[in-house]
Amino acid sequence: MGPHPAVAAIRLAVRRVLHDVLNEFAERTDHNENTAHIAHGERASRPEFAEAGTGRCGAALPDRPALPERPDTPLVLVACSGGADSMALASALAFEARKLAVRAGGITVDHNLQDGSDVRAAEVVARLRDMHLDPVEAVAVHVGSEGGPEAAARDARYAALDAAAERHGAAAVLLGHTRDDQAETVLLGLARGSGIRSLSGMAAASGRYRRPFLQLDRQTARKACLVQSLPVWDDPHNIDPAYTRSRLRHEGLPALEKALGKGVVGALARTAQLSRDDADALDTWAAEADSAVRDDAGQLECAKLYALPPAVRRRVLRRAAVEAGAPAGSLFARHIEEVDRLITGWRGQQAINLPGRVEARRQGGRLVIRQS
Repeated sequence: MGPHPAVAAIRLAVRRVLHDVLNEFAERTDHNENTAHIAHGERASRPEFAEAGTGRCGAALPDRPALPERPDTPLVLVACSGGADSMALASALAFEARKLAVRAGGITVDHNLQDGSDVRAAEVVARLRDMHLDPVEAVAVHVGSEGGPEAAARDARYAALDAAAERHGAAAVLLGHTRDDQAETVLLGLARGSGIRSLSGMAAASGRYRRPFLQLDRQTARKACLVQSLPVWDDPHNIDPAYTRSRLRHEGLPALEKALGKGVVGALARTAQLSRDDADALDTWAAEADSAVRDDAGQLECAKLYALPPAVRRRVLRRAAVEAGAPAGSLFARHIEEVDRLITGWRGQQAINLPGRVEARRQGGRLVIRQS
């Protein structure tokens, strides 16, 4: 008799991601080895290195340093809060890693936002070790206030995960976001009016991060924990109406499902994937168009910008603003719309001020974007 369907589903999702990680690891390893062999071959072919250990005049040369040994298997870390989603993810990683050439570890982040958070972090570490994950550690962070409490906590968490991945040499970090989380992210993007990129939600793979559960609902993860007798921690912040995502989860989405039917979450997740495909295509187009709309000095030409489709033009403008020093996370659609009016609605306007002390100004048929 096989595992419970919920357990089978989470294991399959993780197995697929681990196979991708292994393939990427093998490709990087082959590339590095080929590069090293080429470099060694070039060294050996040069006259001064024709005879190992001697120079052109026979003088002894220092030994060539050996290439550092690489681990035979990649390390994959799971980011685990102790909640149902991440505990289900940790259990699936522990199970699948034993069958594959993968080392599995875990990281829990203590945000220090609640009394006893250090105790909770220690309990999570103990549970991960009981699963035979290694390395396992808890990382305490300080959460600032920039961008609001949710954004500040997210920034602190990812900074800690990035540092942990670098410290341990991890090939990938698994995150427990589910299809429900994806639907919430799409609705939050829709509320901000930030465009198709915001509607594309979270990527299944982004740099070192992997989200195996984006096609699974939250109940599947919770059921998998239940049938495996895995203890879970329910974060009180997840039901606190002071947080936007909490209100959306417990009030907004249920209201939409009541009005539109139970398929809302799945439809929003599909919208995210379709939006991501479109946004990726437009970003590629904009990257190719960027050089074509510049003069020999590298300045943006307004006439050439005007000829671009609006969706492509705005992406070129955003790229230019970020390159000039505007923080990407603080650059919103309304900023780019104002800059776009310098191209499409020119009436002699003054410079447009952007985040990061960047300004955009039209001068002599050119759009100049630079720090003021």
